[in-house]
Amino acid sequence: MSDQLQRAFSTAFKEGVVLRLERGERLALVADELGIRRKLLYEWRAAYRALGAAGLNRKRGPKPGGKREAGASPGRASSAAPSGPDVAASSTRPGDAREELVQAKARIGELERTIGRQQVDLDFFQRALRLMDAPLPSEAAPSSTRSSKR
Repeated sequence: MSDQLQRAFSTAFKEGVVLRLERGERLALVADELGIRRKLLYEWRAAYRALGAAGLNRKRGPKPGGKREAGASPGRASSAAPSGPDVAASSTRPGDAREELVQAKARIGELERTIGRQQVDLDFFQRALRLMDAPLPSEAAPSSTRSSKR
C-alpha cells in the first residue's frame, strides 16, 4: 500500500475536469496542473461518456463489469448479466437500459479476451505440430566435414 493520502473529489469537480477534456484540452497537461493521475482522468472520462454525470458519482469498490461480476469461468455464461426474452421486458427505466448496455459491453470485452487467449493457444500448437512434422536437420541435408572444395 502507498503512504499517499487518498483524495475524494466531488462530482461537480470531476464533471468540470471531464468537460475540459471534452473541449480538447490535453489530458496530460490537465493531470499535471491538477496533480491527478492520468489513469484516473481516463476513468472519469470513460464513466462520463458511458453514463453522463451519474457515472462520476460511483461508489468505491470494484468497478462494474469487472472480473468478479462477469463470472468466474471464461467458458460459462455470466450469472450477473440477464439473458433471454425477459431482458427487454424487465428494463422499465432509462437507467436500466444504460446499465444493461454497460454490462453487455463488459461481457463482450471478456469474450473478446477469451477468444484472444484461445487464438494464442491455437497459434502455439500449430507451430508445435509443424515443428514435429518437419524433418530433422540430419535427414534434410547430407552432412560434410569439409567446409570447402579444393
